[in-house]
Amino acid sequence: MATPVRVRFAPSPTGHLHVGGARTALFNWLFARHHRGTYILRIEDTDRSRSTDENIESIVDALAWLGLDWDEGPPAAGYRQTERFEIYREHAQRMLAAGRAYYCDCPPELLDREREAAQKRNETFRYSGRCRDRGLTAGALRLRIPTEGATVVNDLIHGSVTFEHSQLDDWILVRTDGTPTYNFCVVVDDVTMRITHVIRGDDHLSNTPKQILCYEALDYAVPEFAHVSMILGKDKSRLSKRHGATSVQAFRDAGIPADALVNYLARLGWSHGDQEVFSRAELVELFDIKNVASSAAVFDSTKLEWLSQHYLKTMPGDRLAELATPFIRAAGLTPPDDRTRFVGMLDTLRERAKTLVELVEQGWFYFERPASYDEKAAQKLFTAEGGRRLGLLIERLEAAPDFTVPTIERVVRALTEELGLKLLDLAQLARLAATGRTASPPIFDVLALIGRDESLARLRRAREAAERSA
Repeated sequence: MATPVRVRFAPSPTGHLHVGGARTALFNWLFARHHRGTYILRIEDTDRSRSTDENIESIVDALAWLGLDWDEGPPAAGYRQTERFEIYREHAQRMLAAGRAYYCDCPPELLDREREAAQKRNETFRYSGRCRDRGLTAGALRLRIPTEGATVVNDLIHGSVTFEHSQLDDWILVRTDGTPTYNFCVVVDDVTMRITHVIRGDDHLSNTPKQILCYEALDYAVPEFAHVSMILGKDKSRLSKRHGATSVQAFRDAGIPADALVNYLARLGWSHGDQEVFSRAELVELFDIKNVASSAAVFDSTKLEWLSQHYLKTMPGDRLAELATPFIRAAGLTPPDDRTRFVGMLDTLRERAKTLVELVEQGWFYFERPASYDEKAAQKLFTAEGGRRLGLLIERLEAAPDFTVPTIERVVRALTEELGLKLLDLAQLARLAATGRTASPPIFDVLALIGRDESLARLRRAREAAERSA
């Protein structure tokens, strides 16, 4: 592209970052990185009743967690709409002086009556233009829409979409109290920030002809537009809280790795053949906005969990330890200082968990002795004979030359043969003693990772429990 690409993600800070907004942010980021362009974060905070600094911080935090770094934006000044009111006033005066805008003093009550009358006729309300030629010097400032013709939006995803001017409104640029409206701010921001491509949700498509006419009224070049489809729940309604988690923070707190969520959101409406798993480098290299589907995408939590598990299974051990640590601490547990042993513990859990939260649930016994035992299993295994077998196992493990997986396995197998048991009989007894339950990673690995002293302490405690039961 001859002109350097400049795109923006412009959230309204009225709550946490929704996955729909996150996907729009991602598509903008990928487009900018693919074309070696500039990615801008802009905060649209003119709705002062709902926009808060806490929400801005939350959105910035979510984007940073996703790894969608911006080239321009907060904390630098000038990227919040509330900091740009003087720029909007200057542009409003230019349009008024050029005759492309006019003042309107129609009272709200009159407009409400006309809107109700249009609804009764099953018509879209359109301002009558009563004040167009009155030459007023105060009131709300409206854009003068051409009375004939049409505006065509040449959308990179949807193709050409035509809007007849007869169906458009002389919309308000600046309210009576002097505050600029959303659509006006967006146009002024995009032209002054030299945005070349506007990539946003297709709920904004109906605003686009109004904004194009505003660009033309200001005598500015019109950027290219790409309107991304909605994300739906499985019931094909717009994705909302009733479908489960919808914010980036909710998925982060549920233990979905950021790379997995980015991979999933990229595939939600965009594709490259049948490939499902992409590194970030691959996404940047392959992403083309023209390959984004025009139809709505359905959010599939099962698919997201599949990707999450794939990333847990394949990421480097040190990275997994880094991601798992805050979840372990949040559960009131403490990971070991020995990094090698810690990574070894997590390696045994990778295949068993779809999220980092599940990873901790599956492996809590590595970090804390079991306070109790599975009741049904304890009734079956913690008998007088079970206590005797544990005593023998303790003796053999105490005498073992080392406490590695091969040595522990040899000891257990030899004792199993000596007692005329199946390996499962003694392994399940040891597993219950060490973990409090009958399902865990391979017991020889578990004992070796817990260590000789802690393993023997747990076996002795279980032997005492068996003797008490007997």
